[in-house]
Amino acid sequence: MDHSPPEPPEEEPSEVVDPRAVDLVLRVGELLLASGETTERVNEAMLGLAVAYELPRCEVQVTLTSLLVSAHPGKGAPPMTGTRAIRRRVPAFWRLTALHQLVQDASIGMLELDEAHRRLAEIKRARPPYPAWLLVVSLGLIAASGSVLSGGGPLVATTAFIATLLGDRTAAALARRGIAEFFQLTVAAAIGAGAAAVVVAMGNPGQAATIVTGSILALLPGRPLVASIQDGITGDLVSAGARVLEVFFMIAAIVAGLGAVVYLAVNLGVEIDVRHLPTPAAELRPVAVIAAAGISLTFAVSLAVPRDVLLSAALGGALIWALYVIARGWHVPPVLAAGMAATVVGILANWQARRSGQPVMPYVVPSIGPLLPGTALYRGMVELNTGSPESGVLSLIGAVSVALALAAGVNLGGELVRAFQHVGLSASGRWARPAARRTRGF
Repeated sequence: MDHSPPEPPEEEPSEVVDPRAVDLVLRVGELLLASGETTERVNEAMLGLAVAYELPRCEVQVTLTSLLVSAHPGKGAPPMTGTRAIRRRVPAFWRLTALHQLVQDASIGMLELDEAHRRLAEIKRARPPYPAWLLVVSLGLIAASGSVLSGGGPLVATTAFIATLLGDRTAAALARRGIAEFFQLTVAAAIGAGAAAVVVAMGNPGQAATIVTGSILALLPGRPLVASIQDGITGDLVSAGARVLEVFFMIAAIVAGLGAVVYLAVNLGVEIDVRHLPTPAAELRPVAVIAAAGISLTFAVSLAVPRDVLLSAALGGALIWALYVIARGWHVPPVLAAGMAATVVGILANWQARRSGQPVMPYVVPSIGPLLPGTALYRGMVELNTGSPESGVLSLIGAVSVALALAAGVNLGGELVRAFQHVGLSASGRWARPAARRTRGF
């Protein structure tokens, strides 16, 4: 009879981690972040896929330039970790809808892993909804519509259109040579300001400011501005800080291009004066409302939003301009008026996006286009270079304040919609949202 002690039971096998699931989570997150989605939504989508494909004890980290996914099988088995760097980010809002639909189908068990990989490959290979030439022309149309909104006529709009296209093509040529984006924006802004300086030299100073206002409008960073504020509000402080710094450098590049041209023009004797700058419309003129809708429509095309969002984007642009003008008529300060108008538009955009089951960025980003502060930036540079540095600094601060109020307003609209709806985050539940936990300052 064998009296040897019984062998200890074998340890139960650990949970199996499928490397294809980890790869899918990383690839979807990469494409979402590169296409212009905010950090919270990317994090939510990646966690949703991790739950759908049963990645055990999965952790996800999302920053502006990198992704990390780690699954822990347990029972002493080593974790499986994957990372991916985001080296190029190009706004492609049409992809966001398809990617979020993929995540939603996977979350409710309608997609096998192989089928999810196949759909992701199709989304990645798919063409944008607009031809490449239209994406380029849309930038010129933003400038033309912005010039009309500032009081310009057909000739001014045409000049702004040509100057913006010339600046964009020059920036594209610099990009092909590996020149940093900061200097691309500087050159593009300088070309727009240069066109305005030529018009002033020809004896039409009142038309020059509308040209440069439109040209600047096509360069202003509306998309990263909205994303930076949303990341900060939702507690993704690393990404928020990186996006704010990105916005700062983009605005600094535009200001540098403007400043260099204005300084050179003033020293060459060109009579650039703040008295020639346009002022915002004090009444709801049909032409201005149509121009505002045109800015948002062409802004939406430049961001490659889905075709079915174009009408909503145009209506959002007309509405935000109308609300702003009404608020200014009640003597509300510009920053507060912009914030109030953006909040209303943000509520409607978030409601429409949730109703249609689409991401909200394609709705809100184009809508704020008409109120982006192109004129204020130009005014600040003119004042700095014509003997009024204090006024110039205040104008630049005012421009940045309006931009921040727009971004904060549309995000406040989203928070209000979230507060009064019954459905929480699709991936982790309503109460698992990190930004909802109070820190009380600690």
